[in-house]
Amino acid sequence: MRSRYSAYVRAREDYLLCTWHASTRPDHLDFSDAGKIHWLGLKIVRTEAGGPCDSEGMVEFVARYKVGGKAHRMIETSRFIWENGRWFYLDGVLVQGKLAGEARDIRLLDRWADR
Repeated sequence: MRSRYSAYVRAREDYLLCTWHASTRPDHLDFSDAGKIHWLGLKIVRTEAGGPCDSEGMVEFVARYKVGGKAHRMIETSRFIWENGRWFYLDGVLVQGKLAGEARDIRLLDRWADR
């Protein structure tokens, strides 16, 4: 998960596509606006499964970024699958409102984004 965040920060389409499961992988990614996004950080909120004996896993995260000086956050629950000795990103759902695994009020996340 963290390596895929780093690949988005660096606009590394090659890495993202090779870590994306073939059943859901797009043909290409559009990074034409990548220079407008200033990534601020990643917080892993919750995980399920994804251990050495698992074939699937889930990660809920918050990615903070700025566009044109305005702070934003992307909250996603991502699914991963273990295949051929590697983890692959399968798909994700953007989350609205309070995080399932986050005990703090969502306003605290807004303050982090303003830094």
